[in-house]
Amino acid sequence: MAEDNEEVAEEREEPKKKKGKNMLLVIIVAVAVLAGGAGAFFFFTKSGGEKAQKKESAEEAKKEDGVMVALDPFVVNLSDNNGNRFLKVTMQLEVAGPALMEKAKNKNPQIRDAIITLLTSKTSDLLMSPEGKLQLKDEVNIMANQILGNNSVKNVYLTDFVMQ
Repeated sequence: MAEDNEEVAEEREEPKKKKGKNMLLVIIVAVAVLAGGAGAFFFFTKSGGEKAQKKESAEEAKKEDGVMVALDPFVVNLSDNNGNRFLKVTMQLEVAGPALMEKAKNKNPQIRDAIITLLTSKTSDLLMSPEGKLQLKDEVNIMANQILGNNSVKNVYLTDFVMQ
């Protein structure tokens, strides 16, 4: 009779194991289908998204193209102790658009005055280092933006730089 009880218990466990295996198989198939669908969705939407991003970036590049405003060369005495150091520098300002270019041309005396004041306060030791030149460009950018309005000047370029 003990053997009969064992056989009955084994028969009851076998259908449970088969049901568990079938359920596991169904879950695996469902997960695979969902993952495939999600992958296809992201693949196709990414392709369309990249095209839209390229279009947007091209439009932004057209909007963000700066206009160059050349300034006449500056020749100034530097603020060294012995007082016999000179600087000749030519700069160009990159402004945000053609309208700002006209404004910069109209405000040229104010911009030049601010730059001359800034240059004469610098020493040759400071301007010799690359960091000093970057600081000079940043300060000119800030001063020009104060005169022309915020975010008018995008960048300052030193096109000629001679110190004697």
